[in-house]
Amino acid sequence: MTTPFEFAQDVLAKQPFSVMLGTQLTQFSTEITELQLPMKDEFKQQNGFAHGGIVSYLADNALTFAGGAALGERVLTSEYKINYVKPARGKLLIARASVISAGGQQAVCRCDVFAVHAGKETLCATAQGTIVSF
Repeated sequence: MTTPFEFAQDVLAKQPFSVMLGTQLTQFSTEITELQLPMKDEFKQQNGFAHGGIVSYLADNALTFAGGAALGERVLTSEYKINYVKPARGKLLIARASVISAGGQQAVCRCDVFAVHAGKETLCATAQGTIVSF
């Protein structure tokens, strides 16, 4: 029998965009979801920081996985907002998401995205979103 973590890994493996980027699911439960993305030069903007689109993608995907842990496998992001708080630089991006409230067919989730540089995690963005089942 497949565990929820194995099922979620399979879902990630079926996302061609996530596979192309190299995203890894490192935690998945009803308490927390964590996605990691090793930085590549192709993900950087002109100043050497992670492009905002990469940070936003990671937050969106982590929010949706967190919502899926509460609502089931057939979920989509209905909306989300992201605040960039520091430039993301380093070798790794980590998105940690959790459910704030869930019921019926929607979950409100939050996500913090960290950049790992010189072994230290720095908060670079925070997001909140509504995930819906379909």
